[in-house]
Amino acid sequence: MAASHGHDHSHAVVTEANVKKLTFALILTTIFLLVEIVAGFMTQSLALLSDAAHMFTDVAALAIALVAIKIGKLPADDKRTFGYQRFEILAALFNAVMLFMVALYILYEAYQRFSHPAEIQSLGMMVVAILGLIINLISMKILFSSAQDSLNVKGAYLEVLSDALGSVGVFVGAVIIYFTQWMWVDSLIAVLIGFWVLPRTWLLLKQSINILLEGVPEEIDIEALRNDLLALAQVESIHQLKVWAITSKNVHLTVHLYAPQADHQALYQQAWQMLSHQHGITEMTLQIEEDECIAQSTCQPQQHIHSDEDLHQH
Repeated sequence: MAASHGHDHSHAVVTEANVKKLTFALILTTIFLLVEIVAGFMTQSLALLSDAAHMFTDVAALAIALVAIKIGKLPADDKRTFGYQRFEILAALFNAVMLFMVALYILYEAYQRFSHPAEIQSLGMMVVAILGLIINLISMKILFSSAQDSLNVKGAYLEVLSDALGSVGVFVGAVIIYFTQWMWVDSLIAVLIGFWVLPRTWLLLKQSINILLEGVPEEIDIEALRNDLLALAQVESIHQLKVWAITSKNVHLTVHLYAPQADHQALYQQAWQMLSHQHGITEMTLQIEEDECIAQSTCQPQQHIHSDEDLHQH
């Protein structure tokens, strides 16, 4: 017996208000990203350019959150039975690869500048850092209430929060340069921001690739899940257990349960309750079998072998 269950299980209610907030924060952040890039080149500040790279992650995170809401609403069709939800993962992968390249460039530039520091316009650097901090704080205030309800918005909120720390770092660097004329401080701040961004970029890259490779999501403890399935009443063994994710929050499971004595309906209900409440999985296909070789998918199809005599008789 195969029983399948699946429904929309959004972890948070996505409202038009969330879309408006994300859009407003995205416009603000994008404008400032462009200002910071221009200012970085004008002031010769590598720290500003490094912070702009970090600001780019904010823009990408906000854009991905918005696109995920918009594209995720598109219906599934005969070509894409899961719909367009995985667009979010492709965008995140692109974001991570771009960030790695920018961070490596910043680190290389910083290495070059340690021996030949550029003349930094610390006052301009300070002004841009303060502006950046103000933009970040406005975006955080806009997103804060929705971040409590939506994991999608929460991800964008955390990006903006971490960038606010980057703006503080640039401001501190600018103040030190203004009073001491230690130009190398700019490169040091740039490297620190680079090292702040890289681990988070690596995590994003790893998670995106894991989802695209149909890996078990990191939040799922597969051993605990296997043991919980085996602990279900009258389940003698489990086979063909597969757990994967379509997006970061959309986890799917299929499994064959060998339970020859079980009431199929009762076992299905029990398994669904356990998987949804203990493991957060509500998209599942449970196949309850009374024949173990079917459960293991090792049964050979029965074939009638004709002898020469049979063939002559026909």
